[in-house]
Amino acid sequence: MSRARVVSGMRPTGRLHLGHLVGALGNWVPLQDKYDCFYFVADWHALTSDFADTSQLTSYTYENVADWIGAGLDPEKSTFFVQSLVPEHAELYLLLSMVVPVPWLERVPTYKEQQENLKDKDLSSIGFLGYPLLQAADVAIYDGRFVPVGEDQVAHLELAREAVRRFNNFFGEVLVEPQPLLTGFGRLPGLDGDKKMSKSLGNTIHLADSADEVKKKVMRMYTDPRRIRADIPGTVEGNPVFIYHKAFNPNVAEVEDLETRYRAGKVGDVEVKTKLANALNAHLEPIRERRAALLAQPDRLKEMLFEGSKRARTIATGTMARVRDAMKISYR
Repeated sequence: MSRARVVSGMRPTGRLHLGHLVGALGNWVPLQDKYDCFYFVADWHALTSDFADTSQLTSYTYENVADWIGAGLDPEKSTFFVQSLVPEHAELYLLLSMVVPVPWLERVPTYKEQQENLKDKDLSSIGFLGYPLLQAADVAIYDGRFVPVGEDQVAHLELAREAVRRFNNFFGEVLVEPQPLLTGFGRLPGLDGDKKMSKSLGNTIHLADSADEVKKKVMRMYTDPRRIRADIPGTVEGNPVFIYHKAFNPNVAEVEDLETRYRAGKVGDVEVKTKLANALNAHLEPIRERRAALLAQPDRLKEMLFEGSKRARTIATGTMARVRDAMKISYR
């Protein structure tokens, strides 16, 4: 019996950080043993906001995939590929755009949210408006049954589901309607206390950061602004340092002890942050080692992505043949 297919991707717009590890990679890894997983480098999606400078797109692609494998993804269990090496993504996106109304795209929550948050980028393009529809094509082209998402992203996936339903209403049950596969841990707050760790906000710890860089960044982390001395009781709830402890420190007794003493005003920020830096570096060190080993073999990375893209394209061409037949635009 064949496994249901999971499809997900990541934009190569910079180095991956702890937010990616918690929000995506940590959820992708266990799915490999249960589903037929297709994970892709969304380089066309990167152009929706970063078209003005594509100089590092290729290098980030290889670095990101090295991080994936460093974090535990296995190319023997999952298919890794590059979006732009499978042009059928663009073909299905074009055909979906013929039937999906513009207001559907304008009401996607992240459309206005990103326009407000990324004011330094030109997001007035058709490409940016249509990126949720390209995401729908990314999944539908592989008959993707599930898409791993956090609760805050379910509404976003609904656009893909609506687009597939509308297309099928016109042309028959051609495409598979994807379902959300809810993930565990959601967003990780930024080092500055912002609600989200983000490259654009510069509040990140990268998976490739050295042990010293990690420690320096942790020591600058936002904590409880009302706690100006160590003997003042502090707030643990919503405190980024303790959110990170719960996410990355496996020593539950140590975390509980720190929380108790923090609330009582019996521990300083330096001790809390030092122990967090130690836990983070213990977690990241094997990832950094695997990452470095892969980047030292660039030909192996390239071969892996090209082979995965060939497999992906074989499936995509079959889907598009089916779509053209259903639309009666097949010239054979």
